[in-house]
Amino acid sequence: MTSSEDAATRPGVPDPVERDAHDFGAYARNGGWAFALKVARSVRPGGQSADETRKVSAKEFAELAGCSPERVMRYYKAWDKAADDGLVPHFETLLPGADVELPDSDAWPAYYASRSSAASERGAAITEAAEAEGIRPTKALEVAENPTALRAAILADPSTAKAARAALLDRVKEDPALQTELARDIARTDELKKAVATENRAADRIGYVRQIAEKGQIRTPAGQTLDAPARLRSEAERHLSLLDELDEGEDAGEWAAEAYDTMRNLVVETVEADPELRVQERRTKFYSSLQKATKVFEELTFDDADDIYEDDMVQRLEELQQAIGTAIAALRGAAGPE
Repeated sequence: MTSSEDAATRPGVPDPVERDAHDFGAYARNGGWAFALKVARSVRPGGQSADETRKVSAKEFAELAGCSPERVMRYYKAWDKAADDGLVPHFETLLPGADVELPDSDAWPAYYASRSSAASERGAAITEAAEAEGIRPTKALEVAENPTALRAAILADPSTAKAARAALLDRVKEDPALQTELARDIARTDELKKAVATENRAADRIGYVRQIAEKGQIRTPAGQTLDAPARLRSEAERHLSLLDELDEGEDAGEWAAEAYDTMRNLVVETVEADPELRVQERRTKFYSSLQKATKVFEELTFDDADDIYEDDMVQRLEELQQAIGTAIAALRGAAGPE
């Protein structure tokens, strides 16, 4: 279909109305190609002098059209790219007023950059990303040029906010500076800090259940790592399957807490049901407490005893010495006569 096809003449319809309807129909069918043709057949190509052609310069055409030369050149460049791809004739073959078969309007966005920002390095990156997402670059460029509109959409629309969050997560993986900025924002915002702490707690609890279900290992309250009994592992797998089936937007915190508490109770029951394990658990717990107490005491320094001395300090150390003596005597008694 060509841009020269005339609209049907109707009695009583003024000529200006017919012309407007005809132009509108041409644009509806061919999109920007209808106007690009007007530029292509009227603006002389670079390197061609005014003496060689009836065409005019882009500047003169813009003055006649009442728009900027930059806008004219965007249509000019779109046609030039399409001509290189064999979609439309080259400028040199077009005469002023000539009509040609025009491509479908769907092809227009791939060649036309409606904004000058598309020519910048930033614009090129946005265009490339838009094409990778399968959307028109002009849409992405429009959003990039109006951050306030983007902010308004994010604030007002949950689906837009969700898309923005997903995009930020994708970008943050490869942008160390953004990682730092987001981490700083989270640290300075109480609500976000609480939310992160809650999610971390849920993730730790799910990790505990996953360790049992997938690796077949349990960790006792005292810190022992043991092979999980079949019954306990099966229960962990059941809870894990329930967690994995949660919808993306569903809060996993409550489910994670229930699964964690259940598995912890089963681990305690498993330890208590086995006399040997029960003794080993108490022994492990004793060693752990002893190690912590030893480390704390070793970190004490008395180089400045004159400055920090209080009677209460000596009293507490004497009580500690008595408790240690009692503990040593109990352990030696348990060991039996040498």
